[in-house]
Amino acid sequence: MTASIAPAAAAVRAEQLDVVYRVRGRDRRVIRGLDLAIAPGESYGLVGESGCGKSTMALALVGALPANGRVSGGALTVAGRDVGAARGEELRRLRTDVVAMVYQSPGRALNPTMRVGDQIAEAFVVRGSRWEEGREGAHEMLRKVKIADPDLVMRRYPHELSGGMQQRVVIAMALAKRPELLILDEPTTGLDATVEAEVLDLIAELRAELRTSVLFISHNLNVIARMCDRVGVLYAGRLAEEGPVGDVFREPRHPYTASLVGCIPRAGMRKDDGRLVAIPGALPTLGSVERGCVFAARCPVSEERCATDEPALAPAGGRAYRCHYPERAGALARPAAAVAVAPADRIAAAAPLLEVEQVAKTFGHGGRAVRVLQDVSFALAAGETLGVVGESGSGKSTLARVLLGLEEPDDGARLRLDGRPLRAAVAAREDDQVRTLQIVFQNPDSALNQRHTIRRILRRALRRLSTLPARRREERIGELAEEVRLPVAQLDARPAGLSGGMKQRVAIARAFAGAPRVVVCDEPTSALDVSVQAAIVNLMVALQREHGTAFVFISHDLAIVQYIADRIMVMYLGRVMEIGAAADVFVPPHHPYTEALLSAPRDAFGEQAPTRVRLQGDPPSVADPPSGCVFQTRCPRKLGAICETEAPPCQQLPGGRQISCHIPAAELERLQRAAPSAPAHRSKET
Repeated sequence: MTASIAPAAAAVRAEQLDVVYRVRGRDRRVIRGLDLAIAPGESYGLVGESGCGKSTMALALVGALPANGRVSGGALTVAGRDVGAARGEELRRLRTDVVAMVYQSPGRALNPTMRVGDQIAEAFVVRGSRWEEGREGAHEMLRKVKIADPDLVMRRYPHELSGGMQQRVVIAMALAKRPELLILDEPTTGLDATVEAEVLDLIAELRAELRTSVLFISHNLNVIARMCDRVGVLYAGRLAEEGPVGDVFREPRHPYTASLVGCIPRAGMRKDDGRLVAIPGALPTLGSVERGCVFAARCPVSEERCATDEPALAPAGGRAYRCHYPERAGALARPAAAVAVAPADRIAAAAPLLEVEQVAKTFGHGGRAVRVLQDVSFALAAGETLGVVGESGSGKSTLARVLLGLEEPDDGARLRLDGRPLRAAVAAREDDQVRTLQIVFQNPDSALNQRHTIRRILRRALRRLSTLPARRREERIGELAEEVRLPVAQLDARPAGLSGGMKQRVAIARAFAGAPRVVVCDEPTSALDVSVQAAIVNLMVALQREHGTAFVFISHDLAIVQYIADRIMVMYLGRVMEIGAAADVFVPPHHPYTEALLSAPRDAFGEQAPTRVRLQGDPPSVADPPSGCVFQTRCPRKLGAICETEAPPCQQLPGGRQISCHIPAAELERLQRAAPSAPAHRSKET
């Protein structure tokens, strides 16, 4: 608790902190009466939905609030320095010597016109080092963040690096000044599971070495559970709950914390086990709640007193929570009853709905032919969800575009819908085939016309995709809004006026305008808060059960894929490494690549996690794939020369499962069950 850390010993201390933004001539409080302390060397997590004030707190700590923002009350200190009073040279020295920050998007944090080595060297130069010393320091920091070839990376520009490599560079820049406080603002959002695990390992190692205090801001509770000692749950600028991270997540005492925990599928949880908890309503607007509990309007266990009488932050055994009825919180973390399962004959067709055979895709690149997909084959039944997983560059999005006819596959590919040939180009497809196959993209902002109202967007989709008469289309707009739980009042708004979750609901409604039978979902929840993610996933499951729709669900979030998918396909460098029923893919034998993906920590609730399998290096370039097995350069179970020279056979296992590996499935199972952390077939130590 805050009181347990002496003021002189705190790396960060906020006391009754108020932060306001000036909006339309009025001060609106974003952070209200916040008490928070972080001890030296401690890692503190700050969680909550977008708009709760997490990033505002980070900006306040470095004195970088926007022009209309200011600290209006209370005190805020970092390493004993008063941030609110710091100006000019004092503020510059605070940012230079005391605090460092790693942002969510490393690409935006790096100067695209400067080589990486020069950017890191500048972090040393501003602290008084000579340029030559800065270059030497940059080389050392790149080595410290586990970059295998620092000389090569120093010569490159940011766009020539992968997302994980860019994030390592930003971390190297932040730690170059050995800060007393490191602020991490969503540093792993959008990263692949393996890259995220590597970045988190790196942060943990450097924190232990440098004894740096860490403020870790994230909406990913699994990441917070792994990285932090204590956690604070922020809602509408108020601290709802605080305490040791394990205690808070396992036994939440505030309904908001419990609801956040319930939004996440537990390890092994599937859609038939129950619906994810979806928090109703939305965050209050800035400064709109000045009395009562800020969460009362969305709280399912609130009473009349909650709307008028704000609870105090009550200390209890090293924890603190702000709730009148803490004993009611626990039940909210449990999943709700599952949606009723549709009849079996509705979700399982006698013949596959969509058949994909021998799909390859080659692009021209610099006068060379680059094959990004190689011999991809699968079948999809009505009402089934196929989860597609793999690191960035594995070909998942290219496959989605081929299915939609936005990219044409190479000669020899065969696509069939309802047993009939499916033309490669969308322009050549029959109208009913276009209606049957639709897509929901990752970023609804890019997918929705910002100049049109939601009603016009849906009306246009109905005109192009449905066979309904004009009069019936207007009725159908209201039905679509109801199906995706979109308030009718939002139909006359434009996308810019909606939250991220509401925009994604619009994108789903548009996809369902023509009553599609197959919907391709390309990372539809990766940029959303866990509460919004849970609502969208629940919605997709309900629509599937109601309409018998089949989904191709592309994601790097393995917990969500395990929850929603009936079968899973694992891709690497454009090839299918493994495919099978979801229940089978998550138990041995695995392809070694699947084993590595599944070993990345993904559970905040204390279940036994598999031993980590660490992959060496980044995925090779699709323009120059390794010979033999494309995974052999990173495989921890590599046999030897056979993996380097021969493509692996596709092993057929019971239940239609397939694994492409030289190691027999029975041997893979024996190795993975016996000693997952020390495989016998290891070519080099990773």
